[in-house]
Amino acid sequence: MQESWFLYLLECKNGTFYAGISNDVEARFAAHASGKGARYTRANPPVKILASKAYADRSSASVAEAQLKNLPRNKKLAFFDHNE
Repeated sequence: MQESWFLYLLECKNGTFYAGISNDVEARFAAHASGKGARYTRANPPVKILASKAYADRSSASVAEAQLKNLPRNKKLAFFDHNE
């Protein structure tokens, strides 16, 4: 059985968004929150998971992550609703 990968969007303590991919969003959020995630989230700890979306494999999740990161902030949440 192939493992799903997820694109996720976090809200950080300073109000910014952080996007990433993982095969376990809850565990990745815990890593970010404990200071063991990305450099950005060590300086700006996440407060909640805003959205996540499953993809068939890591490659398609990475492509979606790149698309999401190129969007303006006000369109990032809508990406999870409209991008199939």
